[in-house]
Amino acid sequence: MTNTPAEQAEKVAGVEVGERRISIPGMTEEGENLAAATNAAADHSHGGLGESKDLKSGSGSRANRRTGFDLESFPEPTGREEEWRFTPLKKLAGVLSDAPTVDETVTYEVTAEDAVVVSSLAEGTAPRNSVLQPADRAAVVASKNAPEALYVQVPADAEVADPIRVDITGNAAGQRANSHIVLEAGPHSKAVFVIEHRGSADFNGNVEVIVRDGADVKVISLQRWEDDAIHVGQHDAEVGRDASYKHVAVTLGGSVVRLNANFRYAAEGAEAEMYGLYFADSGQHLEHRTFVDHNSPRNTSNVLYKGALQGESARTVWIGDVLIRKAAEGTDSYEKNQNLVLTDGARADSVPNLEIETGVIEGAGHASSTGRFDENHLFYLMARGIPEKEARQLVVRGFLNEIIQKIGVESIEESLQEALENELQIHGH
Repeated sequence: MTNTPAEQAEKVAGVEVGERRISIPGMTEEGENLAAATNAAADHSHGGLGESKDLKSGSGSRANRRTGFDLESFPEPTGREEEWRFTPLKKLAGVLSDAPTVDETVTYEVTAEDAVVVSSLAEGTAPRNSVLQPADRAAVVASKNAPEALYVQVPADAEVADPIRVDITGNAAGQRANSHIVLEAGPHSKAVFVIEHRGSADFNGNVEVIVRDGADVKVISLQRWEDDAIHVGQHDAEVGRDASYKHVAVTLGGSVVRLNANFRYAAEGAEAEMYGLYFADSGQHLEHRTFVDHNSPRNTSNVLYKGALQGESARTVWIGDVLIRKAAEGTDSYEKNQNLVLTDGARADSVPNLEIETGVIEGAGHASSTGRFDENHLFYLMARGIPEKEARQLVVRGFLNEIIQKIGVESIEESLQEALENELQIHGH
C-alpha cells in the first residue's frame, strides 16, 4: 500500500516535514510573504545587511531594523527600545558617547604567518564597510571614531596552518577605546582567526569578516577581560559561494559585555555556524545577540549558545534572530540557546526569533531552555560514588564542553577548561 504524504513525514531539526519540505499554514510552494503587513512600514532590499549605507528603519520584521552610519539617526537609548530593554544602560555611558579613543588605552598585537598581509584601512577605503552595517548607536560610534581599521588579509588559495591571533589588551579601566577590524579570506583559502580581549578598558569594537567563495574560515572571539571592563561590539560576516564560516564567542570576563554577531550570504551553497559560551558571576551582565540573514537560496546555518550563571545578580541575555527571506528557497536553519542556573539570584533571559517569508525550505526551527541541575544526572553520578560537589562540576563541564570542542585549537580549549574550573570553584560548585 502506498503511504500518504502525512505518513511519509519525518523529523528535521525537530519539525515535522513531508518530502523534505516544511508545511506552513498560509504558505504556498511559491513562497507567500508572511511578513507583508509588518514590512509595509518600510520597503527593504533582499540583499542583506551591508549592501548600501542607506538608513533602514521600521519595527516588527528583523529586515526592517534600523542600520546605517548616521549617528544622528541613533539617539542615546532610553531602555524602552526593543534592542536595549535588557541592557544596563547606565553602565554603558562610557561607550555610547561620541568620543575618541584615549591614547594607549588599548594595545594590539598581531601574530601571523608570513603569507598573511597585515595593514590598515582608512575610513572609506575598500573593503572596509563593505560588509558591516552598524545596527545600534554603539556600532556607529565605534565606526565614526576609528579612523584606521586593522586589516588582516589571507591571500587566495592559501592555507594558514597556525591561528592568526589579534591580542587586544586594555591598559586603563574606565578609559575609552574605539576599534574596527577587517578580516578577509581570499577565494579557496583556509584560516582561523583568534581575537582575544584582556585587561581593562571601556571598549567599543567592530569586526567585519569577508569570506570569499570557497573559503573555510573560523573566527574565535574571546572576552577574558578583568572584572571592571566594559565591552560592546558588533561582528558582521558575509559568506561567499560554497564557503564555510564558523564564529565562536566565549565570554567569561568583564563587568558588562554586549556582543552582536551577525552573518549573511553572498551566494548559494554556503554553510555558516555561530557558537557561544558564557559564564556569569555575581554582578556580571553578559549579553549576546545573533542574527542570521538567509538572503539567498540553498544555504545552511546553525546557531548554538550555552551559558551558566552563579551568584547573586549574575545576569545573561541571549537574543537570536533568524530571517529567511522570500528569495532563500532551500534554506536549512536551526538556532538554540540553553542556560544552566547554578545559584539563587541569577537570571537568564532567552528570546529566539524565527521569521520565514517562503515555504520552500529544507528545515527551520528554534529552541530555548533555562533551568537548574538535572537531579537525575546528579543521582546517577553520586550513585557511583562521586561526591556531590564533584558530580555538580562534572555536569557543568559536560554541559559547556560541547561549545569548547567547536573551537578546534587545542591550546585555547585547554586554557578555557582551566578558566571554567576556576569559575566553578568560586561558589563551590
